[in-house]
Amino acid sequence: MSPPEVAVKVKSRAEGFPTAALLDWYRQNQRKLPFRPRRLKPGTGDDRGWEVPPNPYHVLVSEAMAQQTQIATVVPYFERFVAAFPTVHDLADADEQRVLTLWQGLGYYRRARNLHAAAKAIVNDHGGEVPHTAEQLLQLPGVGRYTAGAVASVAYDTPAPIVDGNVARVFARYFGIEDAVDRPVGQKQLWQLADNLVRDSGSPRDFNQGVMELGALVCTPKSARCLYCPLRDSCAAHKQGQADRLPVKTPKKKPIAVTHTVLAIRRGHKLLFEQRPPEGLWSNMWQLPTIENESSTPPEDYARSRLNLTIREAAFVDEFAHQTTHRSIRFRLFQCEVSGGRLRPGAGVWRRPNDLADLPLAKPQHAALKILKKQGKTAR
Repeated sequence: MSPPEVAVKVKSRAEGFPTAALLDWYRQNQRKLPFRPRRLKPGTGDDRGWEVPPNPYHVLVSEAMAQQTQIATVVPYFERFVAAFPTVHDLADADEQRVLTLWQGLGYYRRARNLHAAAKAIVNDHGGEVPHTAEQLLQLPGVGRYTAGAVASVAYDTPAPIVDGNVARVFARYFGIEDAVDRPVGQKQLWQLADNLVRDSGSPRDFNQGVMELGALVCTPKSARCLYCPLRDSCAAHKQGQADRLPVKTPKKKPIAVTHTVLAIRRGHKLLFEQRPPEGLWSNMWQLPTIENESSTPPEDYARSRLNLTIREAAFVDEFAHQTTHRSIRFRLFQCEVSGGRLRPGAGVWRRPNDLADLPLAKPQHAALKILKKQGKTAR
């Protein structure tokens, strides 16, 4: 399908969309979230005040956290984060290790680094004010088309389109889109629909949030609750009984299987932790010394060559799995004691297991420490 044909098809589809029904549903059924602007009496016509006023900084933080993460998980992290960094200036001035520590457990840590960099850019280039337009927001580190549209529309009521997983699912089902929603043709249709509809909605903030909320609460991935949907009377998938089949997506590639060897190296009551490189997975975070993709390297040789330490024979403790977007990682955990040598300068720090508050650790490291504690391999 050529671009002009796509545009005509999209414009035709957008006509007659039940925007008013969606807005009414959203104003009556929206979840109360600490970062979501909410009027005192949503849906009553009394729009004189706010229960939760629009806060562009809060919207930016929440959107960064909500990428590939469920809202229920985001809320407590958001509340701790903005308590530690109440303004964009506070975040811009913060130490990266502190930012990563407050983020640990959410995963996808590049989001935290990008948010930190975006805060610095907002302070340095925009006088501390989060930009109003999607075009300006796109210039911030880590801000893509969806996030730019979400912040512009939710924070400032700007008619900027958004397409995330929820929006793609709602539109694919309602409009009966057969093209894969994660491929260029499908994406083009979705973004053009989103743009046409939000511009004609009369309430960009509520329209965009309404579509997302509908996808999160009603038009869900595994079981569409069509009986409760305000769009069902004109929904193509509902009419054709295709809600379970749509949206169409490209099959995902199987994650690459790798093995990492984790070393719990003890010196007295302390364990050794090393900092990861500034680039790549879990960059700049801390970990128990880890041999990646070199399962044949004896731990004793690794400790000697990398750390300048002599360790007693490493004993196998347990193993566990962790899944990332592209990798299926098997962690094999060993524990051992130092018998000689002096730690190479800059190679790591010695810490008691209960003294790690300032060291950001990824989820696999917490899993390893939990195993060690359960088996009595660590001391307080």
